[in-house]
Amino acid sequence: MSGAQSALEEFVRTDAVNLPLPGSGDTWRRFETLASWSSRDLSVGRLVEGHADATAILSEAGMEPVDEGAIYGVWAARSRHGGTVAERVSGGWRLTGSKEFCSGSGIIDRALVTADTEDGYRIFDIALEKNVAAVHEDSWPAVGMSASVSETLEFAGPEIPDAQVVGPPDFYTSRQGFWFGASGVAACWFGGAEGLARNLINSLPIEPNEHVLADLGLAVASLEAMREVLKSSANAIDADPTDAAGQSRYRALVARQFVHDAATEVLARVGSAGGARPLCHDATQSRRVADLYVYLSQHHGGIDAAALGRLAREVGAWS
Repeated sequence: MSGAQSALEEFVRTDAVNLPLPGSGDTWRRFETLASWSSRDLSVGRLVEGHADATAILSEAGMEPVDEGAIYGVWAARSRHGGTVAERVSGGWRLTGSKEFCSGSGIIDRALVTADTEDGYRIFDIALEKNVAAVHEDSWPAVGMSASVSETLEFAGPEIPDAQVVGPPDFYTSRQGFWFGASGVAACWFGGAEGLARNLINSLPIEPNEHVLADLGLAVASLEAMREVLKSSANAIDADPTDAAGQSRYRALVARQFVHDAATEVLARVGSAGGARPLCHDATQSRRVADLYVYLSQHHGGIDAAALGRLAREVGAWS
């Protein structure tokens, strides 16, 4: 059993049982939990977030997990080359095609998998042992986030019954909780940056020089600011759990942009303060750096920033 699998099973036995759902009135504790696991190991944090997101999606659809004891993930990447398709057949649906970035491949038990269908974009609750036909060899040669095992998979297998279709067509992206979950990913980025800074603090000599302390101070300022932004986002979700005001996308894009930029600043400051030694001689710290860099790349950069700019004009937030 891998270290990531062991840690994920520990999460499911302990924190997952009482993890608040987004908008339940305790969303900050949810974000804190995601950040805490991510600060220990960001690949594990990614898998923890996937299981937590899957249970939230099922709850929002008014469904229970098919297997209460299963470890879940959410596989929703869309490919530029082919992709995942589901077609109507007698008795249910047949899932075919491939999907990239299937985090937890070989570790988790079930996944919520998105697929294109004739009537829209749907999401299915599948058992990996039944519906994963093949793993694309060498499809996850990553250094950063390597332990998340986010391989490209090929789907086939028996029909998926209607009872395992999660929500109506386009439910995954149109549901109110989509942007709540996006903010949860930012909580994982924050946790990854926190783990980096904590490792730096614990490795410093008794009397570090002023330049090192200045870098550390700037990293800590970024961390504290991220914490406050995520707390504010969590409180806003709890204040409007149905997104009646239609502000969830705007808030999520603000939080993700800020946390992305602040975590990038932490990467730079920790690297400057620690120098080459921890990146070359400390396997844990060098892996934390690589993991955070890769996970932050999930942010859509200028595309998300442009979307935020358009929303700012539409909602009149700054007019």
